[in-house]
Amino acid sequence: MTGKMNPVSVDIIGDIALVTIANPPVNALSQTVRAGLLDTIENIDKNRSILAAVLICDGRTFIAGADITEFDKPSIEPHLPDLIDRLECSTKPWVAAIHGNALGGGLEVALGCHYRIADFSSKLGFPEVKLGLIPGAGGTVRLPRIVDSVNAVSLVAGGKPIKAQLAAEWGLVDLLVEDNLKRDALNFAQQIASLPLPEPASKRPLINKLTADDWEAVLSPVSNKAHGQIAPVRAAETIRNAVEKPADEAFAAERNLFSELKNSDQSRALRYLFFAEKSASKISGSSSVDFMPVELVGVIGGGTMGTGIVTALLLSNHSVIMIERDETALEKGKATVLSYLQNSLKRGLINAAKHARLITSLTGSIKYKALANADLVIEAVYEDMDMKLDVFSKLDTVMKPDAILATNTSYLDVKRIAASTKIPARVVGLHFFSPAHIMKLLEIIRTDSVTAEVLSSCFLFAKRLGKIAIPAGVCEGFIGNRIMSAYRRECEYMLEDGALPQEIDDAMVAFGFPMGIFAMQDLAGLDIAWAMRKRQAATRNSNTRYVAIADRLCEMGRFGRKTGSGWYRYDNTTDTVVEKIILQESALKGIQRKSISAEEIIERILNTMRNEGSKILAEKIANRSEDIDVVMVNGYGFPRWRGGPMFTGKNLIP
Repeated sequence: MTGKMNPVSVDIIGDIALVTIANPPVNALSQTVRAGLLDTIENIDKNRSILAAVLICDGRTFIAGADITEFDKPSIEPHLPDLIDRLECSTKPWVAAIHGNALGGGLEVALGCHYRIADFSSKLGFPEVKLGLIPGAGGTVRLPRIVDSVNAVSLVAGGKPIKAQLAAEWGLVDLLVEDNLKRDALNFAQQIASLPLPEPASKRPLINKLTADDWEAVLSPVSNKAHGQIAPVRAAETIRNAVEKPADEAFAAERNLFSELKNSDQSRALRYLFFAEKSASKISGSSSVDFMPVELVGVIGGGTMGTGIVTALLLSNHSVIMIERDETALEKGKATVLSYLQNSLKRGLINAAKHARLITSLTGSIKYKALANADLVIEAVYEDMDMKLDVFSKLDTVMKPDAILATNTSYLDVKRIAASTKIPARVVGLHFFSPAHIMKLLEIIRTDSVTAEVLSSCFLFAKRLGKIAIPAGVCEGFIGNRIMSAYRRECEYMLEDGALPQEIDDAMVAFGFPMGIFAMQDLAGLDIAWAMRKRQAATRNSNTRYVAIADRLCEMGRFGRKTGSGWYRYDNTTDTVVEKIILQESALKGIQRKSISAEEIIERILNTMRNEGSKILAEKIANRSEDIDVVMVNGYGFPRWRGGPMFTGKNLIP
């Protein structure tokens, strides 16, 4: 049962078989794992001296899912549903010993076992909907026979793993252990070995049945949150199907739907994005480059961006020094960070001990010399070049020579900032997205002079932060903001050409965006972009079409939600001001307005995104079209299940 190339090994300990899967890095259920496990089940059943089996995994995790690379290849036996059926029908009790993550097919294997134990730090879940799929190896049938149907819907349609303690409360885990999972699993197996063999999960009675009204209350929120994605809705419906139909029919229906979804455009897009994100942060040749350790980090600025960055740093176990212009601003910034940490504690993202430790990891000063020992400093002051140059001139005088100097600028020239310093080779752009402690995207802006060591260190730093890091060259707006600026202009052109803000926003929401461009501007505040436009006015090309509608709104004090009105009013009163301004601007330019359909609105937006993306690639600002898609999905709300504007242009018809 053992072999050098076999990822499944067996050790006989007394009368218990310890079955170990070793398929790094995440013990995915590849064909070799499935075949090895099936042979092991057969052999254990034949061995009369074995009374029970423990299934455990090497490395940092239990089985974290299927091998996604096999999805687009011809299926090779043994198929996972058949393997789990065989496991469930074993004549010996099987105990799944879970650490790390039991996800997707991994959790389905655990459900095929007769018992499940887990350490307190483990997580269990069905994330298939994130790939446009549902569980396809009996998960939707076995789960509601082990946990409450409402909880089953939550786990499968939500796609978010749950902690082991909650899994135990639901009945998904039979025993929680703290110290030695292998030892405790073997002891547990010894205890249950002499007991009658439990009923397989697929043959157990349902935990509960819901009424039609109950199902409506469960399914409606799933549909509302899906924003056009099919899989969450179908996943929830499949749970209902598994509850209301015999198990055999439910198994067949689940498998058919899994195959249907696997071949869908949405699943292809989501799988494409999964691999795009996985490879995004890899730099060619980086394995041969030295890394600079980053432990103590300074952040200049305690505003919205600065406090978000500080919080992200603390949550990733960095020590942080916040610098502000005066004590009042510093105390305000620190108070904001503490409120964010308190919220993380309330949400259960950190425990009380970590919360207390993180508070002590934050210090502040109004003097730059406090940064003398920092490994990295991130400038996050107002988006003004003169102000940023002043900050970097001060950093030049106090920072140690091997420290990394980073700017969080969203648009400005990082090359100019680097050139103003004594050591431009250590200057880089780290463009966080707000709120920085929540948003996962980070653009790493490379200049011509920055060293490979600095870049590699920044990517390693981003990984520790839990960010998806995308490399970008220097241009106004880099990747994301440059594309957003381009399609925002196109949306403004459509206002003059015949559309209204609500029509454009409605079309975008129907396409899958969480909100439209004008609602988003109201949320962010119109005054910020207005200030930038005023700074650019002197150098603006007079031959370029310029839409002044937003300027006129700002001149009226309509800065968005924070002032009660912007593109929209937020006091439930009727407002015709914006429409009148739009009509006036169209008339001033002699534009004959015409109706623009939702389909044309989306086509113009997508074409603009793709065209700007193509320019970005041609100019080598982005390395790959996949990087552009990752940026637009993770930073700008492009619907994930469409894969991104570059993918959509090549593969799907919107």
